[in-house]
Amino acid sequence: MSDDRQLVRVADKAALATVAAEQLLAQVDANPGRVAICLTGGSSPKQLYELLATEPYRSRMPWERVHWFIGDERFVASGDPLHNMTMAREAFLDACAPPSNIHPIPTDGIDPDACARRYADELQAFYRADRLDPAKPLFDLVLMGIGPDGHTASLFPGFPAVEVRDRWVVGVDHAHVAPFVPRISLTLPALASCRKMLFEVAGEDKRAILTRVLSGENLPANRARSEHQTVFLIDAAAWPENFRDQPDV
Repeated sequence: MSDDRQLVRVADKAALATVAAEQLLAQVDANPGRVAICLTGGSSPKQLYELLATEPYRSRMPWERVHWFIGDERFVASGDPLHNMTMAREAFLDACAPPSNIHPIPTDGIDPDACARRYADELQAFYRADRLDPAKPLFDLVLMGIGPDGHTASLFPGFPAVEVRDRWVVGVDHAHVAPFVPRISLTLPALASCRKMLFEVAGEDKRAILTRVLSGENLPANRARSEHQTVFLIDAAAWPENFRDQPDV
């Protein structure tokens, strides 16, 4: 696999959120029509989400034409502290986005597989097709993170979900890291169908796993690539030692 990923070093977590917000808005501005953004859970994006609810970002976002999806969800009820979309809703979506433009993964089904099928149906209805076309990305932007084991979304190393190519969304019956609850996740092909994939990586505790990902180790976070552009935003604390000469943004 050729490595055409762009690595961008920023000074700290605050700068990471600011640069991510600018890149997100740039992708929105590049599409004058209906925009689709795929959010991520975890701790890394929360500062970005809170920033989007403040000025000047709130006024710059054309909320009426931007639709918000999410790359994975924990199989817990909406409102639960572990629920990824609840975090995003509380941080900015409920205050800013039209309710009809918010597309959470359902977690009220009998099992993760049933919820995965329902979300796949919703994505395909939005996309107006049941097969992905490289010339027509599903998302304008996909936000991603990296877990301590190299997982991304809820695609864990060595789990069957990583290899799924014939579905857009899968159920994951258990997690490799805490919290140990079942998940629903978009697959690598669905995540790849985007104009830009933007990883946010922050904190010294991420440096070791980021080094493994960037060295080409067979980890889900290394295999997740946009069909168009993939960018890693990395704060100085997480920046691998062998890339120390990169200037800060």
